[in-house]
Amino acid sequence: MNHTPGSGPDRHRVFAPLSSARGRRSFADTWWGNAWVSALEGATRSATGRLARGRTYARAGNVREITITPGRATAQVRGSLPTPYRSSMEIPQLTERQWDALLDVVAARAGHLAALLDRDMPTSLAEDAAQAGVHLLPGRRELVPSCSCPDDGYPCKHAAALYYQVARLLDQDPFVLLLLRGRSEGELMAELHRRNAAQAAAATTMPAAVTPRGVSARQVFAAAQAGLPPLPDPPPALHQPGPVVQLTAADPGSGVDAEGLEFLAADTAARAAALLRQALLPLGETIAPPVLSVSDDAVRLATADPPLSVSQRLAWGTRRTPTALARAAAAWNCGGAAALAILDDHQDVDPLYLRAVREEIRQNWEGDHAPRLRADGSWLTVVGHDAQLRLGADGRQWYPFRKKYGTWWPAGFPLRDVTTVLSELLAPDSD
Repeated sequence: MNHTPGSGPDRHRVFAPLSSARGRRSFADTWWGNAWVSALEGATRSATGRLARGRTYARAGNVREITITPGRATAQVRGSLPTPYRSSMEIPQLTERQWDALLDVVAARAGHLAALLDRDMPTSLAEDAAQAGVHLLPGRRELVPSCSCPDDGYPCKHAAALYYQVARLLDQDPFVLLLLRGRSEGELMAELHRRNAAQAAAATTMPAAVTPRGVSARQVFAAAQAGLPPLPDPPPALHQPGPVVQLTAADPGSGVDAEGLEFLAADTAARAAALLRQALLPLGETIAPPVLSVSDDAVRLATADPPLSVSQRLAWGTRRTPTALARAAAAWNCGGAAALAILDDHQDVDPLYLRAVREEIRQNWEGDHAPRLRADGSWLTVVGHDAQLRLGADGRQWYPFRKKYGTWWPAGFPLRDVTTVLSELLAPDSD
């Protein structure tokens, strides 16, 4: 690679002190951030006490602004004394040959560069780089600590706190890891641009004899006028997906959850069957499936009675307790993503509209006295009952809720007729 490291400002990045991490279960949310933490903790198993103190310091915000330069991260870390210590960590930089191989990997697949620019590092990028002999993430003995404190631990609690905070920086921007390995974002972009320009120039000088030729539009239209063969008959309607192959139990050390994989395969087959049924409907009758966030899709999966191991993973992955996941799944069963959207949040509604709704209930109520309702945003709580109505985001449907275990749970399907949904909610034989 014809490249000489520069000294631009993006090779010296300074990050403001990170916010408190109290209450976080881990210091990293991404797979590469967790790999960084694993490299630290795997190399210092004998220093668990110092690591614990380091985590406490990091969570308490004792690490001041962090400076990242090629091969080095430094910060002042407050300990038990008023004067902070200066801690640092070093990581080996990649060689010129390794950078050349890594840039070839990034340039070979457009998705790699797009992911990096989106502040993401796909596992495929790390795997492709490893196959080229480049290991982006540090090994257990590649992190070298240093600190001005008198503790000669490896690492001391101040350097450990810095390590944990760097994991949070990596979560936000994987280019921090690449800078620690020796190259800034600007240098990488410039080199990739140079390579792309060279490839484009080479393509324009390709001999005419080997230049690939396309098909002219005139030929395409002529073929169409000559008549095309009719389309084949559509496949028969599929009402139920086929059976899922039963997997044998995997070796516990392989990391493969056979039970979970079977569950995901069954869900994929069911969704494929639903998409096929939609595709076979007459034109104009198809309904595009909703685009779900990762969290909402995890709730959808939880409604399919997954194995316990899968249910636990879904709860952990969405930062919910098992009870909270069950409550979200109950909302999904009552109204899908629309019901899930109002599970914990309410919207502002014109008080005059709510007054009109309560008057409608009073006039249409069968009985001497309509229930008294207390308004809170788009929620109407029945005074003296553990019952509540919530207006959907569409402003037309009302969702019934009932309080259980001190929390409001979905209690049925939504209806536009507010009087009907309320009377069903308060019926003596309702669950």
